[in-house]
Amino acid sequence: MVPRLREIAIPDFGPIADPAPLSGTIYAARCDAALAAAGTDWLMVYADREHMANVAFLSGFEPRFEEALLLLGPGATRVLVAGNECFSYARISPLPDLHVLLAQSLSLLGQDRTRAPRLTDALREAGIGAGDSVGLVGWKYLEPAEWEADEDLPMFLPAAFVAAARRVAGRVVDATHVMLHPERGQRSIIDAHQIAIFEAAAARSSEMVWSILSQLRPGDTEREAAARMTYRGEPFAVHPMLASGDASGGPVIGLASAGTRRIAEGDGVSTAVGLWGGLTARAGLIVREDAAFEQVAANYFSGLLAWYAVADVGVEGGVLDAHVREALARGGLQSMLNPGHLTGHEEWSHSPVRPGSTDRLRSGMHMQVDVIPVPMPDGWALNCEDCIVFADEGLRAELARDHPAMWSRIEARRRFMTDVIGATMAPSILPLSSTPLCLPPAWLRSDRIFCAA
Repeated sequence: MVPRLREIAIPDFGPIADPAPLSGTIYAARCDAALAAAGTDWLMVYADREHMANVAFLSGFEPRFEEALLLLGPGATRVLVAGNECFSYARISPLPDLHVLLAQSLSLLGQDRTRAPRLTDALREAGIGAGDSVGLVGWKYLEPAEWEADEDLPMFLPAAFVAAARRVAGRVVDATHVMLHPERGQRSIIDAHQIAIFEAAAARSSEMVWSILSQLRPGDTEREAAARMTYRGEPFAVHPMLASGDASGGPVIGLASAGTRRIAEGDGVSTAVGLWGGLTARAGLIVREDAAFEQVAANYFSGLLAWYAVADVGVEGGVLDAHVREALARGGLQSMLNPGHLTGHEEWSHSPVRPGSTDRLRSGMHMQVDVIPVPMPDGWALNCEDCIVFADEGLRAELARDHPAMWSRIEARRRFMTDVIGATMAPSILPLSSTPLCLPPAWLRSDRIFCAA
């Protein structure tokens, strides 16, 4: 199968109304499930501005400027420990019976610390005692091969928080896997209500990227191009990215923010927008056509088609990884990172898609189809990232019943991908992007996208 370029109009898949927010009952059930899975008396979940997803998933609150702790304990005890600025902001959480405690050591330097200076006092006031076991949840965890065999694995939390827990409690263990295990983690599987929220965000991020891509012209500065994303105040999961370059300037650095560089015809450009719920990325050349580049892009598109053809509920992540890498290798390409990973409030939490992984794809997994092709010559940029959700028959029926407008959009996207683009994919794959699998290599002809031959 040799992909080819065709003039294709991307349909309007339907209007997207603001989805209903999650109820306090849902957040409470998540907290109860996380504590039960930890098997400890208490679960202490850390968050800061960069690493807020675990607490946001459990409570609907995420800290601004400061760190925060969510404490889950016996008898459905739910305590949020916050600093000066987040103490009043905590009321944004719909979590029932949430008690907020002030610990001013979580506040920024120079602010008042006279009322509640000690974090250990807040932990004791919450109810943690010397005989209690506490599971700590950070933002990632080490695997045994990453540390000396004769030592306990260190935890990915600031040392002050680990020390405070150890001073107040009895046994303290790393429970980060409870939230982030790539197959069984509490955040690795999401329900129909969360899917509806994330679908709206993922669709919006794809619209923002396509607005940049389809309007960018030679002579624009990177910031002028980025301004066309039509941002409307949605919370970002990552900083917006837009970078360009030519062969004289080295590789196009896809992680970079937009600058003042003026984009010229022939340049490579990469851009990405990630909201809470999904990231979309595209990269290509600012040309009307380029036969050599389009051949490389066709080889890359074959790898994307292989992803959709193999992925399904029950498939081992290592199997998907191998099939995608084999398809790319036939065109002289590799995947720079994992060809697919879990996403959500943050762009990357973990991934079952790894070489040799026996972790299985499961219904409710929210996954970024993230196949970054390498190597790329200097001045070239190529990428096509969107997110999907896996859903078995039961979850699909629930989505169709409870979220009919969203389900209609998902069905329309699937028909477009299969009937127009020609992708083969299992019924379990639910595309959330409004530009699903749409790859225009030449941005001055954004109406020319790849399809299967």
